[in-house]
Amino acid sequence: MAEKPDTTPEVRAKRRLKNFNGLMWHIATFIVANGFLWFLDLLPGDGADWAYWVTICWGIGLAFHVAAYVIGEDDSSNPRFDRFVEEERQRHHIM
Repeated sequence: MAEKPDTTPEVRAKRRLKNFNGLMWHIATFIVANGFLWFLDLLPGDGADWAYWVTICWGIGLAFHVAAYVIGEDDSSNPRFDRFVEEERQRHHIM
């Protein structure tokens, strides 16, 4: 893993943990809040059918959050950076 001169493994690990915890809180909030909204939506009597709009819109936002977490940061601290650098070095020597 490429290291920035101003960061330590502990700082990078703390940043990764913060990103992971943020994603887990987003997922948990999504499940609890949408579960409650669907419960209210399915109660007999009011005929409201709106929970799916909240679920769809929030689900799109959650999907982008998951994608951002999976893709990672756009800098040299990303583990993919080393792999890509190595692949480029190999390509350069092959060609």
